[in-house]
Amino acid sequence: MGAGAGGAASVAELVQAGHEVHFWARSAGTLEPHVALGGVAYEGKLGEGVARPGLITTDLAAAIAGVDVAVVVLPTFSHSAIAGALAAAGWPSEKPVVLNPGHTGGALEFAETFSRTGRAAPPVVEFSTLTYVARKYRPDGVTVSGRAKELKAAVLGGDAAALDVAALLYPGVKPVADVIASDLSNVNMILHPPGAVLAAAWVEATGGAFTFYVDAMTPGVARIMKKLDDERLAVARAFGHDLPNLIEEMKLLGTVEADVEDTSDFRAAIAGGEANKRIKGPDSLEYRYYKEDFGHGLLPFLELARIAEVETPVARSLYNLAEIAVGTDYRQGGRTAEAMGIAGLTRDQLIEKVRVQ
Repeated sequence: MGAGAGGAASVAELVQAGHEVHFWARSAGTLEPHVALGGVAYEGKLGEGVARPGLITTDLAAAIAGVDVAVVVLPTFSHSAIAGALAAAGWPSEKPVVLNPGHTGGALEFAETFSRTGRAAPPVVEFSTLTYVARKYRPDGVTVSGRAKELKAAVLGGDAAALDVAALLYPGVKPVADVIASDLSNVNMILHPPGAVLAAAWVEATGGAFTFYVDAMTPGVARIMKKLDDERLAVARAFGHDLPNLIEEMKLLGTVEADVEDTSDFRAAIAGGEANKRIKGPDSLEYRYYKEDFGHGLLPFLELARIAEVETPVARSLYNLAEIAVGTDYRQGGRTAEAMGIAGLTRDQLIEKVRVQ
């Protein structure tokens, strides 16, 4: 589900692996080039060719008919809408949904939205980040410059069998204890906000004519990123999780080179990563780094930090500055505690809610 770069890359990998794939997107205009080609052209880390799914459609009922698992490869701000749409289309509560990625709070928000329709939510597997570094440079195809070697995943609801399904579809999935651990392993909520805020003038002045992970990865940005990452690790510890730091996590993903030894030097490690080094900066303040990584990254992180009773001044400052710079209230339509179904919970109650039975 989803015809952006991640969705197209996922179709390519799943078809290559021999799975029967239905390819759905809401926009007929986005799917039309794929319909004309008969599939998804791909190049890069997945090889080169055309992946031909069994069905390409905007009809959600047709897309989910007879399938075993729904794989949602959409921006995180679409999770609530797609949960409601799947519930309305009759998605069975016993069949798993995989959020690739879930980022921070994705499984909680998806399950909460689904359950508000009056039906029991399905098991929701949440990936901590997208499986791919990918871009659509042509309307019918995708260029994949990176594929995660290992990424964290957890399931909300049901039992661990849903994780086995996810691991079958995406080799390299590493199960973690619960969705709080996968929530707090979301590298994008650490990797994007410091540069997005501190390079806002550059974004508006140049339309993104700079490399985000090299040119904009200055010593000052890296120092703020390190402090933000320290806050993430502190919140994780409050929930009982000892997580790798950002650079160690990116080494596992493959977006920082495997031979990097100094994982405290954020600037050198990130700027030296081959998978990301050519990616341009945002072309405006409407870019997904602003639309996704604050209202659906830092906002749910701040909600989790509040429940954990951990102070996060760097995250709060970046969040507040982004609201002012972009001119928006991220709580409107954002991933709040209410949207995730965790408002009013204590730390222990939240741990109990996400624990796999």
